[in-house]
Amino acid sequence: MIEPAVTVVLIDDETCIRHFVSTALAREGLAVFDAGTDARGLDEIARRHPDLLIVDINLPDIDGVDLIREIRRSSSVPLIVLSSRDRESDKVAALNAGADDYLTKPFGLPELVARIQARLRRLASNPRHWEGIVRFGCVTIDLGERRVMREGGTVHLSRTEYRLIALLAQHAGRLLTYDQLLTEIWGPSHTQGQHYLRVYVGHLRQKLERDPGQPEHILTEAGEGYRLVGVQ
Repeated sequence: MIEPAVTVVLIDDETCIRHFVSTALAREGLAVFDAGTDARGLDEIARRHPDLLIVDINLPDIDGVDLIREIRRSSSVPLIVLSSRDRESDKVAALNAGADDYLTKPFGLPELVARIQARLRRLASNPRHWEGIVRFGCVTIDLGERRVMREGGTVHLSRTEYRLIALLAQHAGRLLTYDQLLTEIWGPSHTQGQHYLRVYVGHLRQKLERDPGQPEHILTEAGEGYRLVGVQ
């Protein structure tokens, strides 16, 4: 089964497809949130901050390629297209707009699950571990230089603050559980120390968020962990 805590948003105007895919993927251990319109789908993406998107580009109220472009303005998570269009030009247009994979209807569930697993494995094995630049809001993190800047000025972080924001940046868009963060930063003996995380996340929000009381990027997933969103 696919690892738990993976969140998927499914956008498809066909009720039967949404039910079939949602039910099947839930049996594989995924949390699936479905939407029948582009507006509802964009709302679910903003609310859920999913690990993966499945999008039908045959929606009645918007061109699917335009929807992919709209999604890519704020999200870089893996996106798999479902479509009855089997022309090469349609596939090329979707991939050029930002889709990661393209599956033609009718499709077999085992193939869809295999493609999802492949995308998640690729994400897990290469979670922004390059020594590059990560940007969100007015913040820039240079992972190679171990430097954080906001609006052009250097932000002074403690060693622990930097390790925490760098870890979130390397896994941008994905939920990191309390246990994962505590083990990575303080070691396995501190897995019950969630108060450590609350303190340091609070420090980071004060230094990096526009409004620390209403964070836009360093988000809490109640009872689960933290997620960095809005990364460019």
